[in-house]
Amino acid sequence: MANVLIAPSVLSADFGNLERDVKMINSSKADWFHIDIMDGVFVPNISFGFPVMQAINKHASKPLDVHLMIVNPEKYIQTFKDSGAANISVHYEACTHLHRTIYQIKDVGCKAGIAINPHTPIHLLKDVIKDIDLVCMMSVNPGFGGQKFIEHTYQKVRDLKQLIQENNAEVLIEIDGGVNEVTGPKLIAAGADVLVAGNFVFSSKDPVATIEQLKNI
Repeated sequence: MANVLIAPSVLSADFGNLERDVKMINSSKADWFHIDIMDGVFVPNISFGFPVMQAINKHASKPLDVHLMIVNPEKYIQTFKDSGAANISVHYEACTHLHRTIYQIKDVGCKAGIAINPHTPIHLLKDVIKDIDLVCMMSVNPGFGGQKFIEHTYQKVRDLKQLIQENNAEVLIEIDGGVNEVTGPKLIAAGADVLVAGNFVFSSKDPVATIEQLKNI
């Protein structure tokens, strides 16, 4: 099914050769750049901030898919847009006023996504499913790359697909964490639309071929 979107996770890139890795993604069959922003508060890790994101955007020829693993994301929506974001996903668990944050993202001209942790049930998205463009489902506990894939994710994808269809919503299902040649086909079969891949792409001997392999699932 060649219409799957592939979003390599820049968190796994070589930051000493960032321009090289960005240009590699440009030349590949990838669709988006997945940008993980971590604040050390919402998740137990810190990734990078606006200067690095702006550096990526300077060289990127594909949309930036920004995943905010931060508290108080509403404070920074305009700055992320100004730094090159096309999609902005905020965590369900981090937003006290979720509808307000969703419309704040849309008001700056970005696609609005909701990210959910592995323990967050799908039914909690019922009230926002028609207001968003994307659900970023974590298939590992967020914070670090290279973690073990959580098997229950397949059922969650099926449940989310059902919720989307029942509400006649147009929402992409994005899976973030543990995506590889084994989990990828099963996720697509369950109903996923977008695969985020970090270590699987950047630790391979031929990242461009690995991206193409995922694209051709």
